[in-house]
Amino acid sequence: MDFDCNMKNIKESIARAKEAGAVIRLGPELEITGYGCEDHFLELDTITHAWECLKDLLLGDWTDGILCSFGMPVINGSERYNCQVLCLNRKIIMIRPKLWLANDGNYRELRWFTAWKQKDQLEDFLLPHEISEALCQKSIPFGYGFIQFLDTAVAVEVCEELFTPIPPHADLALNGVEVFMNASGSHHQLRKLDYRIRAFISATHSRGGVYMYSNQQGCDGGRLYFDGCSCVVVNGDMIAQGSQFSLRDVEVVVAQVDLDAVAGFRGSISSFQEQASCKTKISSVAVQYSLCQPFNLKMSLSGPLKITYHSPEEEIAFGPGCWLWDYLRRSGASGFLLPLSGGADSSSVAAIVGCMCQLVVKEIANGDEQVKADAIRIGRYANGEFPTESREFAKRIFYTVFMGSENSSQETRMRAKKLADEIGSWHLDVSIDTVVSAFLSLFQTLTGKRPRYKVDGGSNVENLGLQNIQARIRMVLAFMLASLLPWVHNKQGFYLVLGSSNVDEGLRGYLTKNLCYRWGARLTPSEVAEKVKHFFKYYSINRHKMTVLTPSYHAESYSPEDNRFDLRQFLYNARWPYQFRKIDELVKELDGEKVPFGESSDHEKMGTTLDGGGGMGVIAAGSGNPKAGH
Repeated sequence: MDFDCNMKNIKESIARAKEAGAVIRLGPELEITGYGCEDHFLELDTITHAWECLKDLLLGDWTDGILCSFGMPVINGSERYNCQVLCLNRKIIMIRPKLWLANDGNYRELRWFTAWKQKDQLEDFLLPHEISEALCQKSIPFGYGFIQFLDTAVAVEVCEELFTPIPPHADLALNGVEVFMNASGSHHQLRKLDYRIRAFISATHSRGGVYMYSNQQGCDGGRLYFDGCSCVVVNGDMIAQGSQFSLRDVEVVVAQVDLDAVAGFRGSISSFQEQASCKTKISSVAVQYSLCQPFNLKMSLSGPLKITYHSPEEEIAFGPGCWLWDYLRRSGASGFLLPLSGGADSSSVAAIVGCMCQLVVKEIANGDEQVKADAIRIGRYANGEFPTESREFAKRIFYTVFMGSENSSQETRMRAKKLADEIGSWHLDVSIDTVVSAFLSLFQTLTGKRPRYKVDGGSNVENLGLQNIQARIRMVLAFMLASLLPWVHNKQGFYLVLGSSNVDEGLRGYLTKNLCYRWGARLTPSEVAEKVKHFFKYYSINRHKMTVLTPSYHAESYSPEDNRFDLRQFLYNARWPYQFRKIDELVKELDGEKVPFGESSDHEKMGTTLDGGGGMGVIAAGSGNPKAGH
């Protein structure tokens, strides 16, 4: 929804593309509005502003001599579509609506858009009146098709379409399209990049072509980090690859390719020639313009390169680190405050902030003026100074607080201090015993009883109550410090409070195992059943906590967060009477068979599982022992 910033980035990317001699410029999905507008896409103003921005681009010289693909929402009739608008020489050539919408996991495109279903022909689209007057264009082609230039054919494939069972590029290639432009809004998820790159390579490995991929990069105002890695693939070879994690606002990935290599590659594949001879015709828009440049000995073609992947540890550090930087600079805050206990979760969060500080200093050293300006503003530098060392920068923007009690060990206290020293944070060590004692005295005054910890002879109820008091005191103290410490140090602004938790705690409650045992021959059916019931009991008891989960970085293929990903109720019958009864019946059945869980038998009921439905089986292809298929 930051149209000014988006336009600034779009124009900078076009200018840099032109400077590099590019004739095609591809931006990410919905780049004019931003991908994460969500329900703002339902507001007419969002679409109106997108058209205004497109008009601004087309009235200037931005599209002179370069084919540009811009992502924006478009209303056609009464339906909203997620579109790529292809422009050249201050004119709109065609609008390509998205055919297949992403609608699983974190994606809910069907909530805001309609998939384009008329694939047999292009239709005339009447431009909004103001746009039509400004561009001297009344209508343009709208729908599924490609652009036929004098010397090549170009088509769009939008994000999710690449990953469908029958992707558009398959038929487009048979129709002679040589350049595919994929505008994407794909978020970071551990090890997801490999899946994505394999799809690019596969798209051109068996059918040839140039595959351009452009992805958003950074925090788009929500829980997701879009991890860039824009690239160009030719005939199954990666020839240009951008960064996956970066603090830069704009990154342009440039490649120079020889389209004769595509024609030669396709000519060498007999099956491609045969299928192309009986292809289904796809509509096209003819443009009397040549995209290709004449041969020049001074030209240097982009060759295959080794694909760059980060290790899982690097992904965990860089992804959230970049996301936190975007969150910090866009929120107007002056830094972060983290309750640092010395445990694994809070220590990991502290290390990620430390990594963020290192990335900031590195990007400044590489000459990024935007990162430098943001760091100077957030860190309150003056007199021409700016961050040159990560620990010094962390001291300015990062508070860590160890909130100990009489139950805290000296070991965790020292771990917290050592980590804070290594990162460079402003570290505080406070005791909350006096505050806890004040609460207990008040409770004793009101009730005449004073609860005790379990180690002191108290009950489970007393112990849980005391632990909750400590946790809530730490929370309130953290927010108080975040609000007032900048004032104490004569700084302006406020600090964002960082929390630390994990999926296990979200699903099952604090300090739990989340079914960590391996399911196999070691456990009997009744033991597995008890663990299943134990898990779901505590899952349903703790589910309500997800309604107040603070915004958190999405890094895995699953998140328990109830508002965006795991859409389930928070009020349960924690006894699960029907489901648990069915589990008990299955246990009796399996115990009667006397088959160790995890092993198979020749009995017809070998497919019975503890999930209460369906079957389970393992198949293998081979020769020899006929029982290999069990």
